[in-house]
Amino acid sequence: MFHGEKIRVAVADDHAVLRESLSAMLSSHRDFEVVGTAGDGEEALELVAKVHPHVLVLDLFMPGTDGFEVLRQLDHASSGVASLVLTGSENQSDYVQVVRLGARGLVLKGETPEKLFTAIKTVADGELAFSDDVAQGVLVAMSTEISQPERATDLHRLSDREKQIAFLVARGMKNKDIAVQLTISENTVKRHLQSIFSKTGAKDRLELAVIALTENSNAA
Repeated sequence: MFHGEKIRVAVADDHAVLRESLSAMLSSHRDFEVVGTAGDGEEALELVAKVHPHVLVLDLFMPGTDGFEVLRQLDHASSGVASLVLTGSENQSDYVQVVRLGARGLVLKGETPEKLFTAIKTVADGELAFSDDVAQGVLVAMSTEISQPERATDLHRLSDREKQIAFLVARGMKNKDIAVQLTISENTVKRHLQSIFSKTGAKDRLELAVIALTENSNAA
């Protein structure tokens, strides 16, 4: 997606030392251009509207307008920015809320810089960047909350190959990994996914994963 073009990143965190250190670290990376920083949620929203970054690295707990409200407003405005939450929280309900509000990924503050770099590139490329344990916890929590049993029947409209791909998406696999596992091209995977989204009504990979996981638990 970003051939020769740097990924434009904005950073929002109320801790000045962390914010500036993070900004300097990202600026020194050849693939990133830091286009602005914000010390609270209001500043973050203004920054996104002004500079249109590809990725917003967002702290959750800030004074005034917090990260959850930033995600809510960005999702409502269909801003197009990929939000990546950087948090110290280990609360599963925070993670579920983050996903519901449209964040594309989550990195814990205790992780290595390399994990953050990879996550920024992943969300900029339109994929989700949640660690396996966070993703599975969120999917299980969300699938148990689904109150529409008919959603589980959505997969019955899929071909066997499409079901196979849906379940691989639920395991958190990316298109290229699915292509390798099924020995088909990545473009073929994308075509199948378009058909899967159309048949199931899922709006993104995460919703598809929840539907597939619900189907799996119902079949068990």
